[in-house]
Amino acid sequence: MTLFYILLATLAGGILSLLAAALLIAGFPQRWLPRLVGFATGVLLAVALLDVLPEAFESGVEAHTLFATLLAGLLGFYGLERIALWRHAHVDEEGHDHHCPSGGHHHHHAGGIDRHTVVSVLVGDSFHNFVDGVLIAAAFMVSPTLGWSTTFAVVTHEVPQEAGDFAILRAAGMSTKRALLFNGISSLTAIAGGLLGYFALSQMQSLLPYILTIAAASFLYIAICDLLPMLRREGHRHTSMWQTGAMLAGIAVIAISTLGHGH
Repeated sequence: MTLFYILLATLAGGILSLLAAALLIAGFPQRWLPRLVGFATGVLLAVALLDVLPEAFESGVEAHTLFATLLAGLLGFYGLERIALWRHAHVDEEGHDHHCPSGGHHHHHAGGIDRHTVVSVLVGDSFHNFVDGVLIAAAFMVSPTLGWSTTFAVVTHEVPQEAGDFAILRAAGMSTKRALLFNGISSLTAIAGGLLGYFALSQMQSLLPYILTIAAASFLYIAICDLLPMLRREGHRHTSMWQTGAMLAGIAVIAISTLGHGH
C-alpha cells in the first residue's frame, strides 16, 4: 500500500504540474500566481517546521546530528543551485518569468533565451522533481499522513514553478504542444525518484530521519532563498497584502492538519 501511495502522489504531482501549464495557456489570470507563491511559502515553512522536522527528531536520532544534517542540506541545495540543478522559476503579474540559476532574478523575453538555457531548465527541473520523488517516498514510509502533507508542499511550490518553466520554453520558441510535452516528461521524473526512494529506503530504514531532515532543508531553502525575497520585493500594497494573507493561510492549513494527526 505504501508503494501505491508513493506512485499515486508522484503521478498526481506531475499531472498537476501539467494542468498548471495548461491553465497558463488558457489565460489563467496572471495575478493569481503571486498569491500562489505566497501560499506555497507558508506551506513549505509549515510542513518543514511543524511536520517533517518534528517527525525526524522523534525518531530518537541525536539532535546535534540532525541539525548538522539540516545545515549540510541547506549548503548542498545552495551548491546545486549554483550549478543550475536546483532552480526555480515563477511568473509575475505581467507574465514575465523570474528565473534564478545564479541566485538572482532575471527577466527573460522572447528571442533572448538560448539553447543552453532551455537545456538547463529541463535538466534542472528533472533533477529537482527526481529529488522531490525520493523525499515523498521517505515521508510515506514514515506515515501516510506525513506523506500527503509532504506531497502537498511539493505540489504547491511546483505549480508556479512549472508555469514559469513553461513560459521559458515558450519564449525560447517552442510550440505549445512541445513545451507541454517536455514539461510533462521532466515532471514525471518524480515517479522514478519515488520508486528508487522506496526500494532503497526499504533496505535502509535507519536513513529515514536523515532523508526527512534533508526534505525539510529543501523546503526551507526554497521558501527562504527563493520565495520570501520575491514576496519582499512586491511593491504593490494590495498584492503584498494578498500574498501575506495567502502565506498565513498556507501555514494555517498545515498547522490545523498537523494538530489533527497529533504531531
